[in-house]
Amino acid sequence: MQHKRPSLPVIVILIVVIAVGLYYGLTALKSNGDGQLTASGTIEATTVNIAPEMSGKVTEVLAVEGQSVSTNDPLLRLDPSLLAAQRAVASAQVDSANAAAGSANVQYSLAVQSALSAQQTSTAKNWRFSAPDEFNQPAWYFDQTEQLKAAGMEAGAAQEALANALTDLDKVITDLNHADFLNAEARLANARAAFLVADQVKTNAGYASEGGGLQSAADKAYNDALAELRTAQNNYNALLSSKAATDVLDARGKVVVAQARYDTATARAFALQTGMDSPAVVTADRVRDQAKSALAQAEANLSLLDTQIAKLTVFAPMNGIILTRNVEPGEFVQPGAAAFVMADLSNLTITVYVPENLYGKISLNQQATVAVDSFPGVTFTATVVNIAGQAEFTPRNVQTVEGRSATMFAIKLKVNDPEGKLKPGMPADVAFK
Repeated sequence: MQHKRPSLPVIVILIVVIAVGLYYGLTALKSNGDGQLTASGTIEATTVNIAPEMSGKVTEVLAVEGQSVSTNDPLLRLDPSLLAAQRAVASAQVDSANAAAGSANVQYSLAVQSALSAQQTSTAKNWRFSAPDEFNQPAWYFDQTEQLKAAGMEAGAAQEALANALTDLDKVITDLNHADFLNAEARLANARAAFLVADQVKTNAGYASEGGGLQSAADKAYNDALAELRTAQNNYNALLSSKAATDVLDARGKVVVAQARYDTATARAFALQTGMDSPAVVTADRVRDQAKSALAQAEANLSLLDTQIAKLTVFAPMNGIILTRNVEPGEFVQPGAAAFVMADLSNLTITVYVPENLYGKISLNQQATVAVDSFPGVTFTATVVNIAGQAEFTPRNVQTVEGRSATMFAIKLKVNDPEGKLKPGMPADVAFK
């Protein structure tokens, strides 16, 4: 009889089954002869990678592997020289900003005193002098706020009227389309400008100690400019009776009046700004606010540097033991690079795995004993603190009884070790009570 060799997929499946069975036999929960549930696992502890938040050269390493440390014990220090120099500059900036803020406060106080004094003078004047005959109320009848509001509205109306007058003037000039009167206006404007220059030149030449040809040339330029001015003026005068001249002069007159109205209204609005509303007080207050802001920024920069300097020393985040030390004095470290690894030995745990057919025999807070090879005959107590809510190791679509019995659930126990004998990584056997 010939025997067929198993195919390659069958061999692979057998290897996987054997491997899984060996793994479960080492770590999974099982029942011994007297019915007690036992399992094997490894002692675990909460470990923390300790890394600096700042980069720099290590100047001191204050902990070694195996050393017990407490919360906030210093572990290493970085070179502070660069940040110390930056802090000196920032401190000087704070002093300068503080002085500027003090000066701004003094200037503000002086501006307030001056403005209030001016306001008292204005108030006394309103009380002493009568209002114009056209007014039925005395000058003091309306308070400063009401007068400022009215003056502001008048200034706004005057500005709008000026804009309208300028628009009308532009329209008149555009409609005339370079009429003779406009050309005469332009010629007269140019002639006046040239005459003013020639007149100044002639005056300056008259001061020369030796006039000679200089005075003669200046006189000629003056006479030529004067002749052009008279000609331009006569040409302008000859066109004054034209309709174009009437339209332009009327539009220009309205612009001049509107400009005068706006200037007067604006000046009166400013004049009414006395006391705390005066421009001097408002400006001084803005300068004071800017000085305060500059001081706050300088102080924030100094505080930032102080925070960075404080972070040059790395402290232990918890009580525990140093497992690994990765730095030496003189090395340059980067933020986030693990300098130490430490463990919290006050919170030891062990994780074992329960097959589905024994899962129901384990409950939260159930007690167990733990034994390790390092201490023969010594047992430690443990308590179930977590039962996994999801199976591991096998696919979810397993439907056979054998397959379901291979489905594993993780059980985590907290180990009680008051004398600190156990260490992370020790193999341990667990027996559930």
